[in-house]
Amino acid sequence: MRVIEVKDYREMSERAAAHILDYVNGMKSCTLGLATGGTPIGTYRSLVEAYRNKKVSFHHVYTVNLDEYVGLSAAHPNSYRFYMQENLFNHIDIPSEHTHIPNGMAADLAEECRRYEELIERLGGVDLQLLGIGINGHIGFNEPGTSFSSRTHLVKLTESTRSANARFFSNPEEVPTHAITMGIETIMRSREILLLAGGIKKAEILYKLFTEPVDEQIPASILQTHPNVTIIADSEALSRVKEKKVFIV
Repeated sequence: MRVIEVKDYREMSERAAAHILDYVNGMKSCTLGLATGGTPIGTYRSLVEAYRNKKVSFHHVYTVNLDEYVGLSAAHPNSYRFYMQENLFNHIDIPSEHTHIPNGMAADLAEECRRYEELIERLGGVDLQLLGIGINGHIGFNEPGTSFSSRTHLVKLTESTRSANARFFSNPEEVPTHAITMGIETIMRSREILLLAGGIKKAEILYKLFTEPVDEQIPASILQTHPNVTIIADSEALSRVKEKKVFIV
């Protein structure tokens, strides 16, 4: 795992956007795996700025998002489809038919999981997967205990994850209890993974990521076995790693 330390959220976002732009500008066609939540918003803003400054076109880009809440329509302001439209897709030249997010309103959720997995395969897999990391080590919505061999699947969200996402809802009771998420094996088949981590709340889990053995109780620990992982983290997120003088490349 390659680790890039930055001073703050702004620098993390700018470095992440620059990394993504290298892919987009360097390939005739590419598939990006995208994430939601608070962490990547700054990255998306930087990508929009680059597009507005005519430094990039996304017309040849395909995207697949990590996950979507079950029970929220695409028009719901807390759905991840709405998030992606508001924070990125509406502001760049990517064709709408190139953007893909699981359908949390599907009548048959198991079939939707199969459809989404097949879609990723038809696209040729993910070239660059953007990830955040939960304080319990989840990636996507793959909670502790999720099989490392999992593909896109339906998951019941833990209370810690629901609590972390409650800030986006007017009432904590409105936070969905289930989601569709890419599985860990699906994520690990990406050609490169770019993980972002910022703030003191991520310090303990980053320390565990670098020091604990690979274990399904820490889903992100599987990243230790991927051949091409870049981590961009700010000084606070890396504070425990540095305090313990953990050697990382």
